[in-house]
Amino acid sequence: MTNLVEIRDLKVEAKTDSGRIVEIIKGVSFDVAEGEIVALIGESGSGKTTVALTLMGHARPGCRISGGSVKLAGKDMARLSEKARARVRGTEVSYVPQSAAAAFNPAATIMEQVIEITRIHDLMPAAKAKARAIELFRALSLPEPDTIGERYPHQVSGGQLQRLSAAMALIGDPKIVIFDEPTTALDVTTQIEVLRAFKAVMRRGGIAGVYVSHDLAVVAQIADRIVVLKGGEVQEAGSTEQILSDAKHPYTRELLAAFEPKARGAAPVVSEARPILEIENIVAGYGTIQSNGLPLICAVRSVSLTVEKGRNLGIIGESGCGKSTLARTIAGILPSSGGRVIFDGQELAPSASKRTHEQLREMQIVFQYADTALNPAKSIEDIIARPLTFYHGMDGATRNKRITALLDMVQLPSSVRNRRPAELSGGQKQRVNFARALAADPKLILCDEITSALDTVVAAAVIELLKELQRELGLSYIFISHDISVVEAICDEIVVMYAGEKVEQLMPSATAKSPQHPYSQLLFSSVPKLDPHWLDCLERDPELVRAYCQR
Repeated sequence: MTNLVEIRDLKVEAKTDSGRIVEIIKGVSFDVAEGEIVALIGESGSGKTTVALTLMGHARPGCRISGGSVKLAGKDMARLSEKARARVRGTEVSYVPQSAAAAFNPAATIMEQVIEITRIHDLMPAAKAKARAIELFRALSLPEPDTIGERYPHQVSGGQLQRLSAAMALIGDPKIVIFDEPTTALDVTTQIEVLRAFKAVMRRGGIAGVYVSHDLAVVAQIADRIVVLKGGEVQEAGSTEQILSDAKHPYTRELLAAFEPKARGAAPVVSEARPILEIENIVAGYGTIQSNGLPLICAVRSVSLTVEKGRNLGIIGESGCGKSTLARTIAGILPSSGGRVIFDGQELAPSASKRTHEQLREMQIVFQYADTALNPAKSIEDIIARPLTFYHGMDGATRNKRITALLDMVQLPSSVRNRRPAELSGGQKQRVNFARALAADPKLILCDEITSALDTVVAAAVIELLKELQRELGLSYIFISHDISVVEAICDEIVVMYAGEKVEQLMPSATAKSPQHPYSQLLFSSVPKLDPHWLDCLERDPELVRAYCQR
């Protein structure tokens, strides 16, 4: 089999805040054959995205390719001129980012952006490009493929936007696609369809791939080979089956051991019995209010929930089911159209702008996309300092000491405090996002997919951290996630949402054994297994949810 990519002794240097030059990629070598998918796995900051980006001849700000070669179809991307690289990007190599929300222009339609590469490189007429885009929308299991391109990015869910970014990467028929955590935002049922679509499109076109991920179950389904990275060095490489079944390196075995976070212990968390949060018949959505009192697009329909002090509620469901909209409504970011939110015994105003300073402090939200939640122009120190000043009036040495303590809580070194978000990995940015919420000293934290950007080792550590903070501080969490194992590990009860409605509420011990609703059964049966044959062998009954999901 002919190699499409040959990376030899790759080195990348970065300049530290003090001006010192350090080597962050230290002699990495591997090949990618034509039509082969190679996964790069490792903890946050291991260098996997940095290595993948060199296939486009790109290095992040403050970094440079300092040694070795990166050959793509015979061209050394490290030594091509920028003009020559521009001709290759989008046609021979393309990129699917981790955060599609940060990659799309909010002022242009989806179709305009998906077909832009065909216009830049004059690949095909506009009409043909639009037809090709619609084919990809359909292949990637997007809803209303004929018209979704007419929408703007904010009018689709995060999971849908992530699949649209894949369509953007594939439309130029590249030889190789770099996938940078592309299923991070997807629920398990959607993830299966997207992985199948990725495999079908890649196999049908003979397209090679470099798949960057911390999700070993996803890697097991799509990769032919795995390269394990840590500290900018290759620890182990081999076929997917060999790595998953007979890993040699201790670090690889550590990643595999962390695949499933430890389940919640048998002893229940002691709660104060009374609710910290009650929501009653919440209705929320987008657009003008209609004559029936409902918004034009109703995303949450008469949902009621209770969270007791010191306990955690998980909310799961497919992309677009309303779970993130519900969190934003509870936080007051999106005012509800009906129903009540009662927090610590007090009814809250629907809009955050009408809530008291203390009510705002005591309920914090951590967003899914750290890229869009953190101000790119501010240092990490400034980002964490703001809530310390706003809520607690801290300044000077007291504030500096608290910033250091918060960084330590989320397992970040104090040295990151002078960096900006763009200088951090995806996982590091999400931990800053969480540290900012903790700075307010809240009673309840709404966690919207906060571990989705983290590798398995760090995600497991964050779950343990959340539990420890809960024991020490008496925190409560609402934990929104598509990762069912994470929700099971930290939550006392789990709510399943579908099409804006609460369809079932379960105890974690019952999730795998006895979900009653057809949609819950589908959801829990769709969790990927750490088995490279699982996706190919999966048999799903299309009748399972027909009565409800297609009503």
